[in-house]
Amino acid sequence: MTDRELILAIDQGTTNTKALLVDAMGRVHGQASVPNVVTYPRPGWAEQSAIELMAGVRTVIADVVGKAGNASITGLGISNQRESILVWDAVTGAPVGPVVIWQCRRSAPKCEALRAAGQAEAIESRTGLALDPLFPAAKIAWLLDNLPGARERAKGGELRVGTVDSWLLWNLTGGTVHATDHSNASRTQLFNTKTLSWDEELCTLFDVPMPMLAEVQSSGSRFGETAEGTTALPAGTPILSMIGDSHAALFGHGVREPGTVKGTYGTGTSLMALTPDRIRSTHGISSTIAWSENDKPQYALEGNISVSGQSAAFVAELLGLEDAAALSALAETVPDSNGVTFVPALVGLGAPYWRSDARGTITGMSLGTKPAHLARAALEAIAFQVADVYAAMEADMGSALGELRADGGASRNPTVMQFQSDILGRPVAAAAAPEVSALGAAALAFSTLGIAMPGVPAASRFEPTMSAEDSNNHRQRWAYAVLQTLAEDNKSTLGGNP
Repeated sequence: MTDRELILAIDQGTTNTKALLVDAMGRVHGQASVPNVVTYPRPGWAEQSAIELMAGVRTVIADVVGKAGNASITGLGISNQRESILVWDAVTGAPVGPVVIWQCRRSAPKCEALRAAGQAEAIESRTGLALDPLFPAAKIAWLLDNLPGARERAKGGELRVGTVDSWLLWNLTGGTVHATDHSNASRTQLFNTKTLSWDEELCTLFDVPMPMLAEVQSSGSRFGETAEGTTALPAGTPILSMIGDSHAALFGHGVREPGTVKGTYGTGTSLMALTPDRIRSTHGISSTIAWSENDKPQYALEGNISVSGQSAAFVAELLGLEDAAALSALAETVPDSNGVTFVPALVGLGAPYWRSDARGTITGMSLGTKPAHLARAALEAIAFQVADVYAAMEADMGSALGELRADGGASRNPTVMQFQSDILGRPVAAAAAPEVSALGAAALAFSTLGIAMPGVPAASRFEPTMSAEDSNNHRQRWAYAVLQTLAEDNKSTLGGNP
């Protein structure tokens, strides 16, 4: 392989769809990005258009192919937003309904019904995932029950269902391949991570016909080839990796052994750490498959935070600021939050609490509170949530974890990263490259070809500077605010009538 033979890596995320041309040393030779639109048709609902997502993929591919010149594009790697699900026609490939994305809570009643029926334990034991609307299984049931004629068509074999990686693969191969990988399958709540197969009992519980589901392959494997006219790529370009974006980031950081934690700071935040084998969490963390090669799974623990970076954008809008960058600039005008704590339970709280009914709270305000203190609290909330998940991971593993390797938007904010290191009491290494998920997909594609691409180096490192006493006081303030948020009777908690 020469320096100019490249992998084209697609990172189809919630907010943006990106493409990178990457060589075997991890150097980027071209990139492109387009924004994605999320709609919120009802409170708690979140959707995207499958047609628009695929159009975005075609756009970024065309852009980077145009920049490639005469270089040979050896293959594709795909990372994707996880837990987002859609249904499409098995013959025409036309979507049936929207992409119900990971943030959507419309399937909460289905989850609560299963919980009331005593099924939560059985589901978690097979999948490693807490029963929660975040995961696709209940969303699939909702789509089949609410889209006209969908359930009958599904039973008749006329429909396919898949996570976003499956949708992209179907389109790239001209409708000839319906497949997914172990990392994405392990997030559906229909996949048994011990037997490495779709679980018939789970499919029955969630009322999902098994013939709709994709074939499951290793994350690093040959999934198929591009069909003529599907994109600007020539027909026959092999698709060499598919992996969930959080998992791809862990791979992109070069983590191959337990002990190091990866934190991807995006709309939400995902913390992931490899484990020696499959671990059943007892502290509100998910057990998942990080990736697989040659049909051998690499297991991990993961904590999913529903709203983190998005909380900065949310508070920026509340304060009438232009964007999250303006919020950060305002936050830096004060040394601390002056006792103000923001718990961004804007779509409920994810790990380690799993309370879909929780709603955001702001505590600790006084006559001395200024907009800058609220801005600071919004940034601190990102780090506090990560620290909660980190502690739960350590409890599940029964040993201390090492440094945190950070990527994503907030990892480029020194204020957030320093506070994160202080609250964790651990070093934090912020990645030199912002697109670690795409680089991870590229690295996995190279691995499929037998080539080891180096991990993304750190751009900056942060060491704890806060005293243990101050750090503990901050953590106690946060814990109190979370208790208020989770109180069953907010009136009682806030001093109203019991």
